[in-house]
Amino acid sequence: MPITGEYEPSSWDWVRDQVAEYEATGGQSANTLMDTGIPIIVLTTRGNKSGKVRKMALMRVEHEGEYALVASQGGMPTNPSWYYNLIADPTALVLQDGAEPQDYVAREVTGEEKALWWDRSVAVYPSYADYQEATDRVIPVLIAYRADQA
Repeated sequence: MPITGEYEPSSWDWVRDQVAEYEATGGQSANTLMDTGIPIIVLTTRGNKSGKVRKMALMRVEHEGEYALVASQGGMPTNPSWYYNLIADPTALVLQDGAEPQDYVAREVTGEEKALWWDRSVAVYPSYADYQEATDRVIPVLIAYRADQA
């Protein structure tokens, strides 16, 4: 089910602009992280405190129809807001990987499963390893899978 309500764009200009262009073009434009050439997806959640619709561009780490959502926040000392949004309501998740947004459900992974997804994530975006070294927190990884397969 689509996430409805008041949309509050990111306070970061580059995120706000990238999400807007990605959505406006059905993923045909603004579909990579800046000049890296690495594909992104657009993540939509509902703010766990504000209730507002939130959107973020994340690295595209896909395997057999599931996606890793790496809560790196560039190695900052705190988890990103979207992580807390999904912990509060893992079913309030829409991912857009291309033209059509789809409903997803998220779950946090640990142990061997996290290690597997972490390796996949670092293979796509090696900077994740640098981010983990830059912070004292353990960077969480969530897996998003289609809501109709839950």
